[in-house]
Amino acid sequence: MRSPLRLPSRSRRLATGLVAAATSTLVLLTGCAPASPPPDPNSDTGTDLGAYLGQELDWGGCEETATNTADAELFANPALECASVEVPLDYGDPEGEKARIALLRLAASGEAEGSLLIDPGGPGGSGTSFVASTVSLWQAGPVAERFDIVGFDPRGTGSSTPALDCYTDEEYDAGDVPRFGAVYDVTSSEEAVELAERCADGSGGVANLVNAGSTNVVRDMDVIRAVLGDDELTYLGYSYGSELGAMYAAAYPEKVRAIVLDGAVSPDLTASEFRLSSFTGVQARFDDLAAFCAESPDCVLGADPAAANDRLHEIVRPLIETPAPTADGRAVSVWDVYLGITGGLYSERRWPEIISALTALDAGQADEMLALRDASHARTPDGAYGLDLDTNIAVRCMDSPRLTPEEQTAFARQVGDVAPMFDLDVFTAGIYHSECEAWPAPPTREEPWLADVGDLPDTLVVSVTGDPATPHEGGIAMARALGGSLLTVDGRQHGAYLLGGSECVDDVVDAYLLDLESPPADARCSL
Repeated sequence: MRSPLRLPSRSRRLATGLVAAATSTLVLLTGCAPASPPPDPNSDTGTDLGAYLGQELDWGGCEETATNTADAELFANPALECASVEVPLDYGDPEGEKARIALLRLAASGEAEGSLLIDPGGPGGSGTSFVASTVSLWQAGPVAERFDIVGFDPRGTGSSTPALDCYTDEEYDAGDVPRFGAVYDVTSSEEAVELAERCADGSGGVANLVNAGSTNVVRDMDVIRAVLGDDELTYLGYSYGSELGAMYAAAYPEKVRAIVLDGAVSPDLTASEFRLSSFTGVQARFDDLAAFCAESPDCVLGADPAAANDRLHEIVRPLIETPAPTADGRAVSVWDVYLGITGGLYSERRWPEIISALTALDAGQADEMLALRDASHARTPDGAYGLDLDTNIAVRCMDSPRLTPEEQTAFARQVGDVAPMFDLDVFTAGIYHSECEAWPAPPTREEPWLADVGDLPDTLVVSVTGDPATPHEGGIAMARALGGSLLTVDGRQHGAYLLGGSECVDDVVDAYLLDLESPPADARCSL
């Protein structure tokens, strides 16, 4: 399921934590839950979408679109325009309740040849915020000369309506929510029922929850394509967004122009298998960080990288019973520490920040770790969460087969085995229930999640060899499943195009998006 990626010192620089968070941190937390056979555009008997496909967009200023002060500042950029697209809440009942999908556009600086539709990952990442955050990067490159750059907020996310809400931002600040370690700390059927009821009540009813899955998001994408005036889709999806792009390609192969999937989720793994692979990747990057830290004589994790897991446990164990206070009045729990570390591991450039935060935490100062934790959730200075954690849960609950308590408990133990940095009793030794156990409808997707794909134009998968969240093997599998091209990128980061500081990567992807030039079979870049 979402990545404080640190950008390099070059002309195309972005100084914001939102971009990173929108494309990575939730991947580990969510597992980027795989989906069942993609939607058949002709499968809705009697469905007439003509009124939706023929609507006209009313582009205007974005001042009223932002949902927090950070976005308000970004959205005030006069180069940006906003609109919304009406879609059926339930595609089986197009005459029923409606949803509105928020769009944000950076218009092409030259004559527009079409639109590049973008999803930054999640579930729960905002495409409108992502595009607003990366305006300077797009303006410095060639794609925005010939294509409108369009971010969308998948249903329930950001400025789209209806919103999906289970808990308030204040409750997330206080930790009065289901907490995520190896799994969510839902330890009884009663807690699962409480979660489902809170989400239904806060989201305006059951119908809004049960229509939140990825299958409907893919249908929304096709409506957006048509309303934007594009006969064929040009798409960029990071992380979980790769699932959406692959599902779209399988459902609407004749409507594909170009699809870039960066940090692709493996279509060959079940949801649980993929989550284990992500935990394994995070552990590998923590091992690398420990070795990097050990090069300094005063390394907080010790001189022996092999003992770094035990040393980490020693640092964080006191927080299990007594969270550490911070200057702004919030306390840092053991769950917060792991969210901060995990988010930081998604970019090698942030490793010094993790080491500094752990050093300060070991000395009784938790403010740096709180900053890492906040970055992992794209929390803004006014206390709003840029990553929609409630939508994240809702989408996964409609996408993934649900584990029994026995399976969920066994899964937590497996996490401790493959990622011993997480092997604390508070994360792995309990009896756990799926957070989706009491969800008011069954999942709409099965496993394996990607059906056989028909004839497609060439697609492009970008895969980083040391990606901690969506391992490189998954990128290889995705390119194979789509019969498309693969760009291998040497590095240790989640996400590469536009965000990784590699002109090699950017040039390859730009050439594909602009002129459909695919890289050679052995194409390779580095970060």
